[in-house]
Amino acid sequence: MAQRCAVVLDVGKTNAKLSLWDAAGRLLDRATRANEQAEGPGYRALDVDGIEAWLAEILTRFTAQAEIGAIVPVGHGAACALVSVGRLHAAPMDYEDPGEAEARPAYDAGRDGFAATGSPRLPQGLNLGWQLDRLERLTGPWPADLRILIWPQYWAWRLCGQMACEVTSLGCHSDLWRPLAGRPSTLAFDRGWAERLAPLRRADERLGRVSAEWRDRAGLPADCEVLCGLHDSNAALLAARGHAEIAQGDATVLSTGTWFVAMRSAAPGQPIDLADLAERRDCLVNVDVAGRPAPSARFMGGRDAEILGGFDSFDIIRDYDPQALLARLPDLVTAGVMALPSFTPGVGPFPDTPGGWENPPSDPMDRRAAAGLYLALMADTILDLVGSRERLLIEGRFAEAQVFVRALATLRPRQQVFVSRAQDDVPYGALRLLDPSLPPPSPLIRVAPLALDLTDYAQAWRRRASHEITHT
Repeated sequence: MAQRCAVVLDVGKTNAKLSLWDAAGRLLDRATRANEQAEGPGYRALDVDGIEAWLAEILTRFTAQAEIGAIVPVGHGAACALVSVGRLHAAPMDYEDPGEAEARPAYDAGRDGFAATGSPRLPQGLNLGWQLDRLERLTGPWPADLRILIWPQYWAWRLCGQMACEVTSLGCHSDLWRPLAGRPSTLAFDRGWAERLAPLRRADERLGRVSAEWRDRAGLPADCEVLCGLHDSNAALLAARGHAEIAQGDATVLSTGTWFVAMRSAAPGQPIDLADLAERRDCLVNVDVAGRPAPSARFMGGRDAEILGGFDSFDIIRDYDPQALLARLPDLVTAGVMALPSFTPGVGPFPDTPGGWENPPSDPMDRRAAAGLYLALMADTILDLVGSRERLLIEGRFAEAQVFVRALATLRPRQQVFVSRAQDDVPYGALRLLDPSLPPPSPLIRVAPLALDLTDYAQAWRRRASHEITHT
C-alpha cells in the first residue's frame, strides 16, 4: 500500500479537481472541470450527474497510469445530499439559490445562538440547516431510512457505499454543530436532523473499498480504499501544519479562491475566546480534523476580483505581468485610487455596504493593480478579526498574485508571511490524512513587503470602510 498512488477528489463550488499522486507526494496527473448548474424540484441544484460522469472518465485515465490504492474526497462547506434506499432522494442544493425569504424568519427562530455554534446567520443557502429546512419542505415527507451526507462524504459514499459524516464539514457554518460541546446543535435535534446524520467518523478513517460499480466503471483495483475526507479549507490548514515554518505555535492559513477564508490555528494549550468574534462581519468558527475550534473569517475575494479587475480569477496569472502592475502602485496610491467594500453583498466583513470606486481608474491594468490592493486590505481586515498573529500562510490561486501578497505583507509587518504553490495545498492536506509524515511538495516562500509606504492609504481606506459600517 505504501508504494501505491493516491487520488484526491476536490469538489469545490466553482470547479471540481482530481489529482493523482505517488507515495512520495509527487503529482503525476491532474484534471479540472468547471461545475455547471442543474435543476432540483423547485430549486437550483448541483450538477451531481455531470461531476460523476467526469469523475469516472478521469479515474479511468488515472488507472491507466498507476495502481491507485486510496481516494480522498474533499469538498466545499455548504452542500449535502439526501440518500434513501441506496440512491439520491433529491439533487443537492446549490447554496447560491436564495430560497423563500418569507420562510426564513421561522427557521432563524429555531437556530442556536452564535456563541454555541460559531455559525453566523448567512445569506442564500450558506447555512446548511437552511438548505435542509427548504429540502424538507420541497422533498418531504422524508422516508424513515433517509440519511444526510455532507458534500465530501457524499462522494465517499458514492465510491464505496459506506455512509459517514465528520466534524470539519459539520462544523462549517452549518447551524448543525456545537464545536465546544462536540455534538449536534439543538436545532439539529429539534428538527430530527441529528438522528438522520450518518455515523460520525474521523476524516482519516478508511470507510471501505471501492464498490464493484467503480471497479467496473474506472478499472480501480478491488482493494482501493476510500477515506472519509474533509472540508477544503481544513485540508489547507492541515497542509500548512505540514510545513516546518507553520507546524508549531500560532498560525493562520488564508485560503484564496472564490472565497478568501482565514482560519487561525492556535498554539497547543492557548485558549481562544470565541466571544471576540464579530458575527455580523462574517466571522465564524470552523472545526479542525481533531475537533478543535478554529476562529475564521472570510469574504468572496475571487468574485470581487472578477468584478473589479475584469479577469477570470480562476486563471489569475494569465496575461499577468507582476512587475508592470507593481510599478503602477505608487501613482495609484498617490492619486487616492481605491476600491471600497464590498462588491459581493451579504457576506464578508462589510456585508451591508455597497462597493464602489474612489477616483476610479480607466486603464484595465490600473484596475487590476487597484484590485490587488483592495484584496490585501480586505484580507488584512479579516485577519485582524480572528486575531491572527505570528505566522501567516497564503494558499490557493491568489498566492501567485504579487500585488496582493506583497501588499498584505506590507500591511502586516509583525507577521511572517509565506506563500506556497497555488494548486497543491488542498490535495497535500488531504494526502496527510494517509501519511501525516509526508513532506510538503514544495518549500514555502517568504513574501517581501513592498518598497512603498501604505500607512496613510490604508488608514484612509479603513476610515471610509468604517464610516460605511457606522452609517449602514
